[in-house]
Amino acid sequence: MKNEKPPVIVRSERKIIPHSSIDHNEFNRQYKGNPGRWDRAFLFLREADLGGLEKGRYELDGTDLFAIIDEYVTKNESDTRLEAHCKYADIQYIISGGELMGIVSIDNTTETVPYNEEKDICFLESEHERFMSATPDRYFIFFPDDAHRPSLKAGENTPVKKVVMKVRIR
Repeated sequence: MKNEKPPVIVRSERKIIPHSSIDHNEFNRQYKGNPGRWDRAFLFLREADLGGLEKGRYELDGTDLFAIIDEYVTKNESDTRLEAHCKYADIQYIISGGELMGIVSIDNTTETVPYNEEKDICFLESEHERFMSATPDRYFIFFPDDAHRPSLKAGENTPVKKVVMKVRIR
């Protein structure tokens, strides 16, 4: 795999492309730091029976790399929060359904709930958030500088099945 930009994932039924919001320079830097971990994450996304996996956590390399399969109904904006992580990068991919994803640089946020090291999460707010469509034809990667608001409804509240790959970077 070339490491200048995130790969296109080819599954038997479709091509999944990286979302244009992904910081290619940061991906390149993180990939070079641990190519094996990133390659295993993309292999899982390419080859696992994502639609057939039950809700839960799937360890691929202990706490260094794991997948979380979730199923939920999308939420109203008032029921969601911007979040950011320090130890892990998130690869988020919608298996079925669709949602909006809020995205903003952490530099343009204000912390509302301090960082919880055990859960690797802090919550934020911002007036500069952009909303992007998340569908089964593309995936997102969020690094520590990327605040993101997942699970937002795109029109109506609808069911979604999603995988979040947690890739340890620190």
